[in-house]
Amino acid sequence: MNNNASSKAIVTVVGNDSVGIISKVSGFLAERKVNIEDVNQSILSGYFVMMMMVDLTESTQPLETLKAELSELGSTMHVSMSIWHEDVFTAMHRI
Repeated sequence: MNNNASSKAIVTVVGNDSVGIISKVSGFLAERKVNIEDVNQSILSGYFVMMMMVDLTESTQPLETLKAELSELGSTMHVSMSIWHEDVFTAMHRI
């Protein structure tokens, strides 16, 4: 895990709905010891949309590696996946 004060991150998943998205994403995170603290998902006009608050404290991978691996996993599942450190996500969405 990196040395940032916060160990939280936001994972987003958007794409066509299909069987197994939640299972594959949660399995990916569990394998890397990333704890899911909160999750919200819905289907909007046929699109699967999910946001997760995760804790990276015990992660076996640095954030940059997780970003690359999630992007690759998303490509194989035909969805867009990203992970943002909580501080960056908050700054990007501040009004």
